[in-house]
Amino acid sequence: MPGQHAAAGDDRAAGSRRSRPTGHDVAGAAGVSQATVSLVLGGKWEGRVSARTAEAVRAAARELGYRPNLAARTLRLGRTRTALLVVPALTNDFFATVHRGAVEVARAHDFGIVLYPSPEGINAAPDPFASARTALDGVIASSMAPEALAALRGEGLPLVMLDADEGSGDATVNIDLADGMRQVVAHLRELGHHRIAHIAAAVDSWTFEARADALHEELRASSAALVRTERAALSVADGLEAATRVLTAAPSRDGAPTALVCDDDLLAVGALKAARRLGLRVPEDVSVTGVDDVALATAVEPELTTVRLPAEQVGRAGMRALLAVLDGQRVEAARLPVQLVVRGSTGPSPHP
Repeated sequence: MPGQHAAAGDDRAAGSRRSRPTGHDVAGAAGVSQATVSLVLGGKWEGRVSARTAEAVRAAARELGYRPNLAARTLRLGRTRTALLVVPALTNDFFATVHRGAVEVARAHDFGIVLYPSPEGINAAPDPFASARTALDGVIASSMAPEALAALRGEGLPLVMLDADEGSGDATVNIDLADGMRQVVAHLRELGHHRIAHIAAAVDSWTFEARADALHEELRASSAALVRTERAALSVADGLEAATRVLTAAPSRDGAPTALVCDDDLLAVGALKAARRLGLRVPEDVSVTGVDDVALATAVEPELTTVRLPAEQVGRAGMRALLAVLDGQRVEAARLPVQLVVRGSTGPSPHP
């Protein structure tokens, strides 16, 4: 009979609901209180619960197949536990690695990361949702102009800026680009180079302005000459064209460059191709350096001398900073160290 079928269906549904493990079940299996379960699974156990107890709670949750009721927790806490990571491009190894680092920290705190590319980093990044405030807890933006985030910022969302001017967001995480350029110039000067050309990224953003300012300052301090600056879009093809213009131009009063300092590995690989097409040897006739140390840097011959940027650490630090902002903490600006990786694209100056 229909009534009997309905009753049976209700019983099955009730049984299904009862079979879903709860926080109470996890607490019983781990031999702890429900409050402890909430602290551990909410990522707030450090300093309150021992590491052994935290692992016991996580193990019990895994064994029982426990999943938190996210809808109920969102209503209770007023949070979606979701962050938006805005990057200029998805095809760049650097931003992919930033994402990996952010996800690692987010997962440990039961947060989700939505990755959103905004290819024109100096133009407006539209709100990807009907209202970002209703879908997100905060925004992390990597290598973006702060004004490009106005649509999201207008929602009043917490904003953490990566590789940006300090004070442009609620917190900033930067890379010590100035020290990277110091290391590049010191390395080239040790090799006898004193005529340097700059293949600069034609991108109007803080990160590339910082690279140019640091390079100019270091060259002045070392009495080396910046003989030419050539701007190029961030691609191997544009780097090739810019380097060709530099290497075929009439020498300045300081002479022809013996080294090309490039803002990015893509530009540097383009410079390697330009030198080869012009019959120049790298590094015997001209040295080339880059910035990033992406996979491409070791896929070329000679392999590229470049400044390694701590992309994964940047992602981790950015997510930690957002969590701290959400907890109402004051976050000091972070500046992460870089490392010059010397490979075959640099050598002694042909005119020491």
